[in-house]
Amino acid sequence: MADQENPEETTTPAPASPAAGAGDPDAATPKTATEEPAPEAPATGGAGPTDRAYEAAADETAAAEGAAPDATAAEPEATAADEPAPAGDAAMTTPPAQTATPAAPAAPQAPPSTPKERKVAGRARRGTRRPATPEERDELRRQKAAARTRRRASEKAKRGETRGEGTPRPDHGPGAPKVRLGKVVSSKADKTITVRIEVARRHRRYQKIVRSSTTLHAHDERNDANEGDLVRVIEARPMSRTKRWRLVEILERAK
Repeated sequence: MADQENPEETTTPAPASPAAGAGDPDAATPKTATEEPAPEAPATGGAGPTDRAYEAAADETAAAEGAAPDATAAEPEATAADEPAPAGDAAMTTPPAQTATPAAPAAPQAPPSTPKERKVAGRARRGTRRPATPEERDELRRQKAAARTRRRASEKAKRGETRGEGTPRPDHGPGAPKVRLGKVVSSKADKTITVRIEVARRHRRYQKIVRSSTTLHAHDERNDANEGDLVRVIEARPMSRTKRWRLVEILERAK
């Protein structure tokens, strides 16, 4: 019972006799319970209380002796973890899925052919940096003005080349001016008469005579026409804001 209650209690060896100590030096050295070999466990059945006490004491002694070496061994492990791994190890530890495959050589691009493609390529070569100083902005303006001049000259040359080809333009002679007959309704203005033109035509659906009238201003250079005269006027160049006609002759005087 005492062994089961306090399994860590060690047994004190009996003192050796002087006669035995004088003859055998090993017999004078006291032996502790930890140095005694633990009894072998029986082949069948569980360990007894005494065996468990011996095993617990042996574990404590081994833990006390291995604490110091473990503390000193932790420092080299930490140092080894901080050191970078060699290149060969890194290459070996890299998974095959993450290794970069060599890129295939890019196919040579065809030179830009259209003006839009050339413009985009030129912008890519120049970059997108905007001029920051007034001198740079002036230089950019001069370059753009020179480019516009060249473009307009080329377009003008192209128009000149295409103009000589194909069907020539028809030559139009002077058109026939309009001529109207009307009655003078006013001659108060200087060198200007107001003529009323009466038109009577048959309606195209109801076949009824429809009468309408319009007034116009005509130029009378000699102030010869009077109110009520029947005159002939002809279309002419614009002489004022409303005067586009000219007096040709007086056909009948007013009575």
